[in-house]
Amino acid sequence: MRCGKEDVWVKIVREVLGWAGSIGISFALVLFIGIFVFQPYKVDGHSMDPTLQDEQRIYISKLTHTFAKEPAYGDIVVIDSRVDRPRTFKDSFMEQPVIQWIAGSAKEKTFFVKRVIGKAGDVLEFKDHQVYRNGQVLSEPYLKETMQFVSDKKWTVPEGHVFVMGDNRNDSWDSRNIGFIPLDHVMGVKKLP
Repeated sequence: MRCGKEDVWVKIVREVLGWAGSIGISFALVLFIGIFVFQPYKVDGHSMDPTLQDEQRIYISKLTHTFAKEPAYGDIVVIDSRVDRPRTFKDSFMEQPVIQWIAGSAKEKTFFVKRVIGKAGDVLEFKDHQVYRNGQVLSEPYLKETMQFVSDKKWTVPEGHVFVMGDNRNDSWDSRNIGFIPLDHVMGVKKLP
């Protein structure tokens, strides 16, 4: 029994379609996990010293973002610093490393790694080189050094927002500069042991 040319081509086409389907499903799964479950990020700079170092890779759980949950005090979060504009699903899709690689787009420095200091309704003050939340000084053993920042201003965190700061308070671009972070701009949480 001989195979005709048509039989060979049918087998090749089936094989190619089988592989294409597997690759397509894998690609969709990678995107789904990256958008909704977890994603790697790289620390860029020294604002989280000594807790996290420059260039350190971290993985964050995106379930907080996916289910619109408020992070806890002290959580290390990745935030989208573009707080002056709303986020869309297109943002989450286009920010995936695989999509950026395919598109050949360079990463903008819009994602910051910070720590949650205040949540909705909290009143924050910066006096005596310490942070006060609702009149109580925070115990912050993770800080690199004494914070030099002081302010007479009282910061009241609005509903649906958080206030974040870096652990290296003297070298951190955070809510003191960019303002309160909308919860939909909290991309995910890194839980430390």
